[in-house]
Amino acid sequence: MDIARRNNVTVTGNPQGRTVVLAHGFGCDQNMWRLTLAALTGDYRVVLFDYVGSGRSDASAFTEDRYASLDGYARDVVEVCEALDLRAAVFVGHSVSAMIGVLAAGMAPERIGAHVMVAPSPRYIDDDGYRGGFSADDIDELLGSLESNYLGWSAAMAPVIMGNADRPELGEELKNSFCATDPDMARVFARTTFLSDSRDDLKSVSAPTLVLECTQDVIAPREVGASVHRAIPGSTLVTLDATGHCPHLSAPEATNAAILSFLADLR
Repeated sequence: MDIARRNNVTVTGNPQGRTVVLAHGFGCDQNMWRLTLAALTGDYRVVLFDYVGSGRSDASAFTEDRYASLDGYARDVVEVCEALDLRAAVFVGHSVSAMIGVLAAGMAPERIGAHVMVAPSPRYIDDDGYRGGFSADDIDELLGSLESNYLGWSAAMAPVIMGNADRPELGEELKNSFCATDPDMARVFARTTFLSDSRDDLKSVSAPTLVLECTQDVIAPREVGASVHRAIPGSTLVTLDATGHCPHLSAPEATNAAILSFLADLR
């Protein structure tokens, strides 16, 4: 199988630099990293890709059996890393991709040597002693709306997720990204994402880890960032002066500065 074609892999930047892998979240694709990419390519080798079912990936490779769990997406990551023979790469994962990166590192620890988690959430549903931001009924309603009218759901939810009402163009971009995703594949990824519980997996993380949260985020409230930080010994938590769930788009300067500082400390 041609992994590069399957996942629309792009390799750019400094071939002599440490490798940084940029992984997008639900409903997005690698283009969402363009403002971060510009900050990295001078010093780092950068790998971007699209999960199967997203962006310009090979949709014919999609099977519901594989992608009905986060392990299927983590296998995508491992296979991309193996195809490029990556070693000790820095995995930058947005939203659910932060947890996918944790799973991938568990499968192939030699491939991933550090994590940057951008607005991560190991569980979206509230639990005893844990605030994920949603009740079980909230998630059932969200998934029901998404499955019955994906385009309508995208138009309504994208501005809320982006969280910058004074900059409607950002919400519009996210809506367009959602709408470009095949609804059936998006349904599977959404269920996989919003019903996942990766809290126990965080205990296995021993690599250097940066957790980035926003001051206001309806998808991953600050209690979630604190919980992730507590679960990973030695991790660093940075609260960005940003609102919404996509700070790499809404506050790229602050996001990039935090990432570059973390990368510099790894040297």
